[in-house]
Amino acid sequence: MKEQLEKLTLRMYREGIRYPDAVREFQKTFLAVVLRDHNANQIKAAEKLGIHRNTLRRQINELRLDLTTLRATRRRPPSSDSALARPTRVKAY
Repeated sequence: MKEQLEKLTLRMYREGIRYPDAVREFQKTFLAVVLRDHNANQIKAAEKLGIHRNTLRRQINELRLDLTTLRATRRRPPSSDSALARPTRVKAY
């Protein structure tokens, strides 16, 4: 793995990618992989990363990660939404 990382780093360096951009890209990719592995569950991902959930949330916002693209499945709609979708029954008098 170290050899692959060194090759990638050398390639990025030769292509003129600056250090802050390389670090940002690594962070973005690393967090996306962990979040995808945990179906975008921030609490579980933060635990795996060894950081606080608020720190992870701040990084997600700073890196502009889209959590909807990292979820393997769609989330269930909130129960308040499902109540609106159900037709209401009218009592017959």
